[in-house]
Formats: sequence, C-alpha cells, structure tokens
Amino acid sequence: MPFRFFVKQWLMPPGILLLLLLAAWWWRRRRPRLAAVCFAVGLGGLWLMSTPLAVQRGAQALETEPALATEGWTDLAVQADAIVVLGAGRERGDPAWDGADQPSYLALERMRYAAQLAKASGLPVLTSGGLHYGVPPSEAQLMAERLQADFGVKVTWKEEASRTTWENAEFSAKILQPLGIRRVVVVTQAWHMQRSRWSFERAGFEVVPAPVGFLGRDHARPFAGLLPESRAMWQSGQLLNEAVGLLGYRLFY
Repeated sequence: MPFRFFVKQWLMPPGILLLLLLAAWWWRRRRPRLAAVCFAVGLGGLWLMSTPLAVQRGAQALETEPALATEGWTDLAVQADAIVVLGAGRERGDPAWDGADQPSYLALERMRYAAQLAKASGLPVLTSGGLHYGVPPSEAQLMAERLQADFGVKVTWKEEASRTTWENAEFSAKILQPLGIRRVVVVTQAWHMQRSRWSFERAGFEVVPAPVGFLGRDHARPFAGLLPESRAMWQSGQLLNEAVGLLGYRLFY
C-alpha cells in the first residue's frame, strides 16, 4: 500500500507537474527546447489546477446528479429503505478531542446532510468505511459515533471493511440485501456520485442519489476565478482523482 500510494502521488497532478519542472531544469542546457516544453506544461498545469474556474468547469463534468429537493426529503421513505453514508477519510489524533481521531470535513459534510435526511424521512442509516491504513477505529465507527453525539442520529449498521467506493457498495450489499433492503439513498460528494451510483447499482441496489458539496456552481470569485488559490489546488486534485477513478471502474469492474 505505501509503495502504491507513493507511485500514485507522483503519477497524478500535481506530482507529475512537479516532475516536469524538475525535468525542465535538468534538460535546460542539453535539450533546451524539450526543457521549455516541460516548463510550460508543468507551470501551466500548476496554475490551471490552482484556479477556481478550472475547479468549477471540472466539477460540472462530474456532478451529473441533481441535488434532492428539500420538500421531497419526507418522501424518501417511499423511494428507499435505508440511507448509506460513504466515508471520506479521517483526521488523526486531534488534540482538541483528547487525541481522538475525527471524521474529515468532507465526511462531516456528508454526515450532516445524511442526518437531516434521516430525521425528515425516518429511514435507518448505514455508515460505510474501513480502516485508515489498517489502524482502528474504522471510518464507519467514527461516523456512527459523531452522528449520534453531534446530530442525534443512531446508526443501525456499520460497514467497516471497505477501502474503495467499489467495496463500499459490495460490502454494504452483504449487510443490507440479506435483510431485503435493495433501495438505498446514497450520500456522498456531488463529484463522487457518478462512481458511487454506478458501483451501488452494479452491487444490485436501486439508488436514490443524495449528492452534497457541489463544486460546479459559480463561486463568485474575483477576476473570473483565474487567480490561483491554495484550496482550488486541492479540489482540482480531488476532481482529477475522481475522473481517473471513474474511468478505471468502467474499464476494470
């Protein structure tokens, strides 16, 4: 796992773009034209990834599922039998919580939305997410604890073995389908919903998409969103990873 993670970080932007800049410096005297191309692509790619406009355009291509209408939340019990919240990582050892691990802010965004849907519809909740690099507690356990403590929502099932979106669906099916549950509301980021819905449908579920955290809307940034922002760099990395994952799932699953 560490080796795969290392390779992935350098093959995906911004890692590959930094390697291009390094190559430009290395070839600046021996192969100046190639060095110029590497420099232009590397620097241009870093600038593009850091602009809110690029994030907005990239997200629009991935965020194909519309948001649920708030007036329809109470009707979800007619359309589905359970709510599934997908994990999104965790923050390790936060001193503000006596060193206890906490769900990431993406996970918290999903949990908050899922809690509102559960309260409005009365549907039971499953949290899905395994161990982070093999270290307990699981993401599902962390989310279940915080849903109860922070939002007053009791989690009925915890799927604690998955490491990927495909496994989120596969292992959730092993828990829910023997109970006769085949219609689920899936809660995840809007840009992650395409791959999530595809995975859960392949696992035998009827899916009601419940996307949250849309990035493809107009964020009203100055200068048309062309000025670099550090947050946009991270968001671009998430979107690129999602685009590659979506393609990979269609090819290999």
